[in-house]
Amino acid sequence: MHILAVGVNHHRAPVNVREKLTLTASDLEETLTKLRDTKSIFEDVIVSTCNRTEFYVVSDQLHTGRHYTKQFFADCFHISREDLLPFLFVKEDREAVNHLFRVACGLDSMVLGETQILGQVRDGFLTAQKAGTTGTFFNELFKEAVTVAKRAQAETQINDHPVSVSYAAVELIRNTFGPLEDKEILMIGAGEMSRLALKHLVGGGASHITVANRTMEKAVSLAGQYGGRAVPFESLSRFMDQADILLTSTSAPEFILSQNDVSDAVARRGGKPIIFVDIAVPRNIDPRVALLDGVYLYDIDDLENIVASNLEERRKAALLIGPMIDEQLDKFAGWLRTLGVVPVITALRNKALSIHSETMKSIENKLPEMTEHERKVISKHAKSIINQLLRDPINKVKEFAGEKNGKEVMDLFIDIFNIADEVSGEQDKTPFAASVPKKEKPERQMLGTHT
Repeated sequence: MHILAVGVNHHRAPVNVREKLTLTASDLEETLTKLRDTKSIFEDVIVSTCNRTEFYVVSDQLHTGRHYTKQFFADCFHISREDLLPFLFVKEDREAVNHLFRVACGLDSMVLGETQILGQVRDGFLTAQKAGTTGTFFNELFKEAVTVAKRAQAETQINDHPVSVSYAAVELIRNTFGPLEDKEILMIGAGEMSRLALKHLVGGGASHITVANRTMEKAVSLAGQYGGRAVPFESLSRFMDQADILLTSTSAPEFILSQNDVSDAVARRGGKPIIFVDIAVPRNIDPRVALLDGVYLYDIDDLENIVASNLEERRKAALLIGPMIDEQLDKFAGWLRTLGVVPVITALRNKALSIHSETMKSIENKLPEMTEHERKVISKHAKSIINQLLRDPINKVKEFAGEKNGKEVMDLFIDIFNIADEVSGEQDKTPFAASVPKKEKPERQMLGTHT
């Protein structure tokens, strides 16, 4: 059996392509079922976010699985295969598993080390489980993906270093002023950067929010999202002296706060310190404001320096995560190898039971006057002898199955006990044998008809 990852993400597909290749939550279960019912596909999970749509599948054959998954992807989004292929990636077996682990750890994200993706990977798996499209392979694989991602976060703290300007602004404020619960915050501007900054501020404990904007309706809307109040832009000076923290993010082409404006507010505050964070380009605040006593002023360059420094810290953490992923890859590869030992052990036990049965028939023929009690005692002791003889070989083959030369060990084991035919019969009974099943799934309806 083989594991494939097929999809598009931000590395190869621009946003105008990715936005056409997304799945809604309501479509996901039906898509999972249709993909699983496609020829050569035994299990599947779909991870769909704003930056990626990735199909993970278990297939009995690489070439067939590759072909039908790519075709399904094209059909699913009503796009020609030729138009899709320049943006599509295909990863196989260990490379596919490695890709999933990197995705879960945040190493493949647009923002290095972001942690939201782990929840999205987990949600994709749980949706597939609910749809009944996971089994032996993916139940184990996605459990290990979550395990290595949690370990990466816990041992490297990769997400402790903010790498967005709005989040860096909030961290800078907290490091300067400490807890935010009792601080008065004035936000000038009601655009996306303002919204993100308020989101992080409220997440950090801030609750006293005032929003000023030239368009009052936008100020009311933004303030309402975070339980704050909106004030007219023209009345800004009346509220500035009440603010402990003032952030600006407007598109004004010139300064909206001069040194004199701030000097008057500082005087009314009686020397109580105030922090200004200007995240606008062009700047909203006259840089000479920083010369005033009790005033701390930070602009976009200060924040981007913090972001650059934090991004470097994340890169260092990412280097530590690489070996963790390699270790988890080896662990999963070892687990895969142990799957092949199940038919071998079953075949050996069945052969042993067959020998026991034939031996008991021979004893009964030679000792016809034997009582039922005597027959049971002899049968029990004969089974005990067989089980004791097989215990050590079975334990050893289980142990060696997880090693890199496990296949060679199992081949030798099969030859020694002369159970090749029995093993072949056992492999026919399970879709999870190490080798390709001899019984192929029956054809099922596909989304597309062309190949």
